Parts: sequence; C-alpha cells; structure tokens
Amino acid sequence: MPDVTSLGTALARARSWVRAHPLASDGVLAAAVLACMVLGSFADKHAGPGGPTFGTRTPDALNVLFMVLGAAALVFRRRAPMPVLLCTGGLTLLDLFTGHPPAPVVFSAVIALYTVGAHTDRPTTWRVGLATMAVLTAVAMLLSPDPWYAQQNLSIFAWTGMASAAGDAVRSRRGFIDAIRERAERAERTREEEARRRVAEERLRIARDLHDVVAHHIALVNVQAGVASHIMDKRPDQAKEALAHVREASRSALNELRATVGLLRQSGDPAAPTEPAPGLAHIDGLLDTFRNAGLPVEFAANGTGGPESGLPAAVDLAAYRIIQEALTNVRKHAGQAAKAEVSVVRVGATIEITVLDDGKGTGEPADGGGHGLIGMRERVTALGGTLTAGPRYGGGFRTQAILPVMNRTGENA
Repeated sequence: MPDVTSLGTALARARSWVRAHPLASDGVLAAAVLACMVLGSFADKHAGPGGPTFGTRTPDALNVLFMVLGAAALVFRRRAPMPVLLCTGGLTLLDLFTGHPPAPVVFSAVIALYTVGAHTDRPTTWRVGLATMAVLTAVAMLLSPDPWYAQQNLSIFAWTGMASAAGDAVRSRRGFIDAIRERAERAERTREEEARRRVAEERLRIARDLHDVVAHHIALVNVQAGVASHIMDKRPDQAKEALAHVREASRSALNELRATVGLLRQSGDPAAPTEPAPGLAHIDGLLDTFRNAGLPVEFAANGTGGPESGLPAAVDLAAYRIIQEALTNVRKHAGQAAKAEVSVVRVGATIEITVLDDGKGTGEPADGGGHGLIGMRERVTALGGTLTAGPRYGGGFRTQAILPVMNRTGENA
C-alpha cells in the first residue's frame, strides 16, 4: 500500500510539473520523438524473413535534417498547434518527395495532428485531420516504389486517422471533466448563497421581533417611570401603581426577550422556550398595558383571533406585532391627550388591521433612527400584503395593514 501511495504521489507531482512547465515537457516529448524517428530510420523491413532488421539501412543527411526540424517544431505544439502541423506536414511531404527509402518524419506530423485535435473544436479537428490524412496518404501511395497498398503507405493512413480521433477524444473528456467541475462549483456556490440568504432572513426576522418587544415595553416603562417621578411627592399611591406597571412591563419584556433569544440556541441546548407565539388571542393583555400607561384604546373586531379563527400562525403573529408597534408609535409621538382606535376586520380572503389616533404630536422632532414602520412593512410584504401609514385629514395618524388569509388555491396561507 505505501508503494502505491508513493507512486500516486509521484504521478501527481509529475502532472503538476507538466502543467506548470508546458514548454519543458514538450521539449522532453520532442527529444523522445526524435529518438524514435532516428531509431526507425535504421530499420529495414525487407532485410530478413523474420521482420525488420537494424544496421542494413542508414539515413542520409537530408533525412536527419528533416527529422531534427520536425522534432524541434513539436516543442511549440501547444502554443501554436496549426503552424506546427503545417511545418511537420510539409517536412513529411518533402521527405516523401526526396527520401528513398523515406525516413519516419511522419511521426512528428502524427503528434502535431493529435495536438490539433486536443486543443481545437471538433469540426476543425475532423476537417484538418481528413485533409492531412488524405494528402499524406495520397502522396505516399503515388511516390512509393512499392504497391499503393503497401504497409508503409497504409500505416500513414492509420496513424493520422488515429491521431485525429485520439485528440478529439481527449478534448471531449477534458471538456466533460471541466463541465462536471463547473457544475459542482456552481452547486456549491448555490448552496452557500441559499444558506446565506436563509441566515439573513432569519436574522432580519429576529431583529424585527426584538425591535417590536423592546420598543413597546421600553416605551411603556419610560412613560410610567416619568409619571411616577412626576407624582411621587404629591400622590405616592398613584406613583406606586405606576411603578408596579413599570415592573410588570419590564418583566414582560424580559420574558419575550428570553423567548426570542431562545431561538438562537442550538437544538441540544437546555431550557428551550415553550411559550406560544403571541397572537390576536392575547390582544386584550396588550391593550391593557397601553391603557395602564395612560393611552385610551378602543378595540373592535369581527371574531378574528385565537385558534378558532383559523388564521395562519404567521398572519396571527404579524397582526399582533403590527398593532403593538402602531400603538407604541402612538404613545411615543401622538401626545399626552391622544386616543387610539384599533380594528381587526376579516374581509373575504384578507384581514384588515387599522390603528387610528387623534393626537396632535408631542412637539419634539423625531430622531429619524427608528425602524418601526420599516419592520411593519417588511412583515406585511413577506406575507404578500400591503401597508399604508400616514397622517389623517384633520389631525392624527393612520396605520392600516391588509394581510392575505387565503392563498391562490383557497387554502389557508
């Protein structure tokens, strides 16, 4: 096993070296081809009955020059495949015209033709391959002293044809592997992008929940603390009541924050939150917190809310959070004498949540850093609904959200 591992490591290193030094590797190949051509030029297939023999034939100086030039051209075969093929093919034709008996310069043309097939497209490979095979074979058959069907003539036909086919096969395999690698990389990128998108959506949802919880309860705590501080000396009983509301609001804020932050726990962490998500079934408790803070709130509904209403959980939670944020904005910006009206009406396949107030404003400039309306709009848009918010004619503010309850197939969304 260690020997096999060592051999695989050596092959991998050799492959990496070849890719990093293409000119040097082609030089080594050219030297090997030249050695084969020179060795083949000393063989004579007619010398003995047992097959080719060596030493009875010697190439002349012109044949050696053709072989050296053909091998030298192969050094640049990957940089310029077509010019190298033209050079080696021309040298082969010159050898066929002048060499008797011919030297095996055609080996260099075979290597060049394989390179063309491996580095160009299929139509070019077959056009150039057929042209090279036809020209070299025809010239060899016409100029050969042997019959046209002699082995050396047919070998030119076979070797050039196999070179074209082998080059095309290598190019196709390389393209297939590249396509598989590209699809794998694209799939990996898609998985990563999908994971990032889901993380961003979850982060945005948790941020909205945290904003709704913190903005609502901290606003109530701020109001009640201000009231307690104002009446502490003159009416201590009412101040104690206000501080009790502060304590209740802070406890509620801590509980909701604990439930929201619990969503970030790992699946194996202990003490996972088990409280149900708030919805319209808990609207009375929400409204009471605002009434206790000094904001008169009137509520009207046509039977929506709660498990019996059939509202999807996402719509139920969104309706609750929209009312919570809208009333928080009323308490913060509408003024001390403001009154609010909340209505939840189911109309066909939608539910309409409307929050009105008649406040004149606190007279203080807005800080511009809030995200309440942005969070409400994101909640509504995520469910496929619409949100409108703006000043009312004659004073006050109006917030209305229309949420779809049914999907296109008529089932609960």
